[in-house]
Order: sequence, then structure tokens, then C-alpha cells
Amino acid sequence: MQINAVAYIGIKAADPGAWLTYCVDVLGMMRARAVPGQGWGAPGQLRPASAMTGVAPDGSVYLKMDDRQWRVAVHPSDGENGLAYLGFEVDGPLAFEAGLAELRAAGVEARVGSPAEAGARAVSGIAFFEDPAGHAIELIWGQTCDYNFQSAIPDHRFVAGHLGVGHFNLFVRNQAACFDFYTGLLGFRLTDYFSYGGDARLQFLRCNPRHHSIAMIELGQARGLQHMLVELQNIDAVGRTLDRALKAGVEVVSSLGRHRNDGMLSFYMDSPGGFHVEVGCWGLLIGDDWRPNQFCEGDVWGHHGLIEAVQKAAMGGTGGVA
Repeated sequence: MQINAVAYIGIKAADPGAWLTYCVDVLGMMRARAVPGQGWGAPGQLRPASAMTGVAPDGSVYLKMDDRQWRVAVHPSDGENGLAYLGFEVDGPLAFEAGLAELRAAGVEARVGSPAEAGARAVSGIAFFEDPAGHAIELIWGQTCDYNFQSAIPDHRFVAGHLGVGHFNLFVRNQAACFDFYTGLLGFRLTDYFSYGGDARLQFLRCNPRHHSIAMIELGQARGLQHMLVELQNIDAVGRTLDRALKAGVEVVSSLGRHRNDGMLSFYMDSPGGFHVEVGCWGLLIGDDWRPNQFCEGDVWGHHGLIEAVQKAAMGGTGGVA
């Protein structure tokens, strides 16, 4: 199977409105022009129920980062906060059917979604399954593009498009099984890894030129999302996001720094949803000639407080999963 990108993330939150404010005012995302399932009116006309609000009738929030209709969805929950699902994109209907066949041949329970379920994600086809750690994965093709991204913040652009939303660092249980699942079945490739004692590793996996789209680490019984990255085009955009975060009273859990392996210049901050958000720029893009490396230090400089933040999240036992 060949996954092209992580197309979207779904989040469960007790207060989706807090996420809407955070994503728009701090991160610079755009409210979805129309929410999935409601469709459009006449060409160029939005249906009044959803026009430019980003909020669905059930209270779910949808955010744009680029030409896609949405990239981040936040669904209301009864006090739960964290990762709900990740959407993995393949080329089209033939790749989708082939991927389903591979999943089922490997003994993975994969349910094909109905047309209504596909419409609720604004995709042409969808199937539902889980990775060995219990994270909900959605295999999709044909995500809707409605273009016209415009952040309220001047000259603010995300590095997304064919590279996907960003990257996601998962707390997993039984990392060996998860590694085999993502690389042997889903077709992710190992970019590099960091060993921190015995067989314990932080592994970075790619599915396109982005250095990694998925990372995984096994720490105790923690499960869920440790952090997600959103990548911006330059350091000024990153710095201005940091300014907005501080002004809004968001806790910054790691100072500005530069990672050794993917070159990302970034900082980490808290979110309304039980996991951290990394905001960075200048991430490494690599080709098929890349060979996996083991590296021995996390950063060229900076990122003070990051290790402590990861350890604190792991001690909670669940990470950012709902």
C-alpha cells in the first residue's frame, strides 16, 4: 500500500469553541467555507447554514489550512479531549480497493463507509480501521478541494498540500507491532530513529518527501497523540505565532529550537485538547534515495523543556487520545 499523506485529523473536545479560537487566532487557520455533508449551492455560492462559520449543526468545528475543504475537525464530546482519528490518503478508487484487500489479507478489520459517511468527511471513499495501538485510522481518497484559503493573519501560509497536514507523534503500546503495521502494511518508510536505552526507540516514518508524517514512541502505558506539527513558510511566521500564543496566555512548553534530524526550527505549546502543538518551518524534504539513520541527539540548539514535557505527558498514561 502507498499512503500519500495524512490528509486530516479529527479531535474530540469538551469545548470545540476553544479550539476554533485557538486555531484561527493563534495558529492562523481559516474557518471552513462550508462544512462536510452540507455541500454547496449554485456554483460559487455557499449554503447559508454553513457559509464561512466553520461550525456544523452538531457543534463540530472545521478548519482550513490550504486548498482542501478542511484539514482539522474538532467534535464535541462529554468531557473527553484528544485524538479521535487520522485520515490517510491514497491515490484514488483503485488504490483504495487494493489497500482494503491488503488490510483484509493481513487480518485487519476494515469497514467500508457508506456514501453518507464519506460525505461527512467530504471525501469520495472511506474505510475505518485501527492500528495495533488502538488509534482510529480512516483510509480515504478524493478529499474535496474548495480552494480560496485566506488566513486572517496577513501573508500567513501553511506548508501542507501534497505533504498533508503536518506530522504526528504517537504514544504507542507494543511499538514493534506498530512499526510492522505502518511500514510492512501501510507502506510508510523509516527515515531515522533515536535509541534511548535497550530496545526503546523514537522512530520517524515518512510517506512522502516530508521527513516524517508519523513518529512513534513507547513510554509506559501512554497511548495517543503527544504532539502534532503545523509547518509555516518562514521563521517570521513562526515567531509571530509565538507572539500571538504568549499574548493569548497559551503555555509554551518548549523554547524555540532546531531539531537535528528534520531540521525543523520550531517551538512547542499547549493546546485546548490534551496534546501539544509544534509550530515550525524549514522542515527537511527527502527523496527515495534516503537511507535510515540513527541519531544521538535531538536538537542542534534550543527546545528547552521539550523532554520534560514529553515525559510529563507520558506519565498521564493516555497521551492525547479520547
